[in-house]
Amino acid sequence: MNDAPPVPPPISDQPANELAPPIQPGEPERPIVGPALGEPAAPMPPEAPAPAAPTAAPAASGIGVLLVNLGTPDAAEPAAVRRYLKEFLTDPRVIEKNSLLWKIVLNGIILPLRSRRKARDYEKIWNHEKDESPLKTITRSQAEKLAGILEPLGNHVVVDWAMRYANPSIASRLEALIASGCDRILLMPLYPQYAAPTTATVCDEVFRYLMTLRRQPALRILPAYYDDPYYIEVLASSLKAELKALPFEPDVIVASYHGMPQEYVQKGDPYESQCVTTTQLLRAQLGYDENKLMLTYQSRFGRARWLQPYTIKTVKALAKKGVKNLVMIMPGFSADCLETLEEIAVENAHVFKRNGGQNFAAIPCLNDSEAGMLMIWQLAMRQLKGWV
Repeated sequence: MNDAPPVPPPISDQPANELAPPIQPGEPERPIVGPALGEPAAPMPPEAPAPAAPTAAPAASGIGVLLVNLGTPDAAEPAAVRRYLKEFLTDPRVIEKNSLLWKIVLNGIILPLRSRRKARDYEKIWNHEKDESPLKTITRSQAEKLAGILEPLGNHVVVDWAMRYANPSIASRLEALIASGCDRILLMPLYPQYAAPTTATVCDEVFRYLMTLRRQPALRILPAYYDDPYYIEVLASSLKAELKALPFEPDVIVASYHGMPQEYVQKGDPYESQCVTTTQLLRAQLGYDENKLMLTYQSRFGRARWLQPYTIKTVKALAKKGVKNLVMIMPGFSADCLETLEEIAVENAHVFKRNGGQNFAAIPCLNDSEAGMLMIWQLAMRQLKGWV
């Protein structure tokens, strides 16, 4: 795991606001004095003795930064995976056709079968030292490193992290930030490409919690950064570095993004076009054409038509065509998780080699690397302007 990125130049702290001294017990009220139109001003009453100066200046109001990713089960066990999947698959942003038939199929077939299978998959990648999934480990590290980079701004800037599904919940972390004095919060959904089943559902959950509050904090939300020049530069430079370390040169590089039902795009979701734009910009940065750097979509679920081409079918077809050396990157994931570490690095690698491929490599996500953290810092500072 790389060291934290260099600390940016210190930014001067904002001066603390001074409060007017309170009226002391027994002191007469101070009238608001001023002449009415055409009338002479009333004489000023004698001033009361000045109260003693406060012993300490009031604390500056706090700024919270909340990193959010999708979620992960609390344990690599069927019961924990079932709880996680149920919360995920009952979200109307994820499964829009929430019919009675879907509920019967979900609870009677999908959850009992998929929970056991996914628990075995999670066990393959589980961080046994911390007893948690890699996504949780990496997201926590991202938050801790970002807190270190932002430390020169002052201790009134607080960084935390949450998961949309399972723990730590968005509501619990927002409650903690507000309890610590944060009256301004920057929400950072770590999804480079916007999609309703990812970014929008994070916002839904935040708004649900804010609706319970009488006094709400000011809120800013990080927009999608799929075409951000620094994001593209970091993806390209990280890929180049990883390729140099490989013992083989790839014939083809596949950029695999999480899939989505085609129907969602037809309803107006910009996700597909943003994935295409990211890939086009990455090709231009690297000097590759569409045959060298291909775009695919993974993690199809159900029988509906999803965005194509499908990753696993493309990998199989490439091997059958005679491609021997394959590299895969996942630009839509800010941290490694089940979909990258098991679905790509294990399942797709097996499919590739079983159909004639020889060398396969899945490039790690940006995670909490130095380059990845500098990117998150830049995104955060851009949104914090005017607050810090």
